[in-house]
Amino acid sequence: MFEALQEGVIILNSEGKITYLNSAARRIFGVPEGASAIGKPLEKTVLGLRWDSFANSLQPGRVLSRDLEIFYPENRFLNFYLSPVGDAEDSDGAFVMLIRDITHSRRATEKKIESERLNALTLLAAGVAHELGNPLNSLTIHLQLIRRKLGKTQIDEQLSKELTTMLEVAENEISRLDSIIKQFLGAIRPSQPELAAARINDIIQESARVLTPELENRKIALVLELDPLIPEMPLDTDQMKQAFFNLIRNASQAMGAEGTLTIRSESDNQETRISFIDRGSGMSPEDLGAAFEPYHTTKGAGTGLGLLIVRRIIREHGGEIEIESEKGIGTEVTIHLPRVDKRMRFLETSSETIPAETKPNHGREATT
Repeated sequence: MFEALQEGVIILNSEGKITYLNSAARRIFGVPEGASAIGKPLEKTVLGLRWDSFANSLQPGRVLSRDLEIFYPENRFLNFYLSPVGDAEDSDGAFVMLIRDITHSRRATEKKIESERLNALTLLAAGVAHELGNPLNSLTIHLQLIRRKLGKTQIDEQLSKELTTMLEVAENEISRLDSIIKQFLGAIRPSQPELAAARINDIIQESARVLTPELENRKIALVLELDPLIPEMPLDTDQMKQAFFNLIRNASQAMGAEGTLTIRSESDNQETRISFIDRGSGMSPEDLGAAFEPYHTTKGAGTGLGLLIVRRIIREHGGEIEIESEKGIGTEVTIHLPRVDKRMRFLETSSETIPAETKPNHGREATT
């Protein structure tokens, strides 16, 4: 019966050592069928879950319930119920742990929370665009007027150079602020992609070409492993360039100076995958869990909007993005794009399953 369950079942003794676990528990925690977990402490199977951290809370008739996130063998959210069998104070007492995979519901909750946050940010965006956009335009105009007057006025050459430098700094800072505002608005405003047939490899190469000088300056080698057989796909070229540009720049900044960035594309009948693999600093589990949080960044000068923008673009194309990272090892970001539109399809009605007299007839023949 336990083997037939989709939920994981682990039986433990009073010392927190495993006396039984079913196939579902092995699958959830990545325990190979040939490996024995029997007689081993719980924390050897569920990495990081120490028995002594909650054993004192176990009492007869009381059920302990906790949520946890695991990262091996894959990133999942779990809920477990732990209940004593018999007297918990008895040295021969047993405990049963029932583990449920709540990843789907947790992801749905996260999407709902993200949607609420974006709605709040959208309201804020209107105020930001108005309150900052107009003064920035005014500043730009006045700086241009100053530059023109400076060109017409006879002043000391050294002073002219100093004033010109100050003007350039001011104009660059205004441009940077304007870019931040556009990034902010682009991250939260829903955008409908303008799809047209395009080759994903061409977009990858063009995005990489723009950042080649920056990569060379950091002494980062770029390796392109692109499947030449990937056919054209319906894509918004400009949006995809923006997504790839952000991912390439993130990877190069994570590596600092020197390293190798590999971009790989591959395809099958269902989807096209594009992977960005760096051997940089990697991310901790905490940073990985908050990677798509607005304004969360591990870079001193980052805005924390880059990955949020990338995910929004990919989702607008019907795809998804996943990140695998390990601190000190590196990061792999994979984009999954469907080869076909999988939102819906009509199913053929079989005349063998629906009698002819029950079929609706609207005065015209049915067509496929």
